[in-house]
Amino acid sequence: MAGIQEVYDLVVKGKAKKVGAAVTEALEAGCDPTEILNKGMIAAMDEVGAKFKNGEIFVPEMLVAAKAMKNGVELLKPHLASGVAGAAGKVIIGTVAGDLHDIGKNLVAMMLESSGFEVIDLGVDVPKEKFVEAYEANPDTKLICCSALLTTTMNAMKETVELLNASSFRGNIKVMVGGAPISQAFADEIGADAYTEDAASCAQKAKELAA
Repeated sequence: MAGIQEVYDLVVKGKAKKVGAAVTEALEAGCDPTEILNKGMIAAMDEVGAKFKNGEIFVPEMLVAAKAMKNGVELLKPHLASGVAGAAGKVIIGTVAGDLHDIGKNLVAMMLESSGFEVIDLGVDVPKEKFVEAYEANPDTKLICCSALLTTTMNAMKETVELLNASSFRGNIKVMVGGAPISQAFADEIGADAYTEDAASCAQKAKELAA
């Protein structure tokens, strides 16, 4: 439908200011809100993610697309059946202790939200115990994502994953790790379930793990 295609194009181009009007027009034209979300926005972010992976666009373009999507989702939320926004499940995310980087984490959080997850963002410099407390407060969480952007905080990530691995609820969750110095080998070594190298792959992997 024309309205949904317009929303799709605006999200891909990162036109955050215009998305709202396009969503309203699509709704007024009788488009189904869930279709606007899935075909207009989530599909658009999938394309943005693929372009990012292929090196056609970079982090700034990805951030503006995610921002456009966020604006669209805000408008769409009242029209969606309750729960659709978090239909894929709950995710806890945070940057590990000693690390104050949040651009990568925020991008991952936005991509996860745009994939239908409810995201509990613990912020930066998160002590390992706080990840456990967050799970205990939200026992329906499916994924815990830890980010580290400094080689010096890789140890904090290792300790966080070790604590999660030793917890009584370990069988109920999947642990994902990411960040510049992190590799698949490191993820395997510390006992994480998954490693992804960028936000787009993280959203894809999260959908597989939570399914």
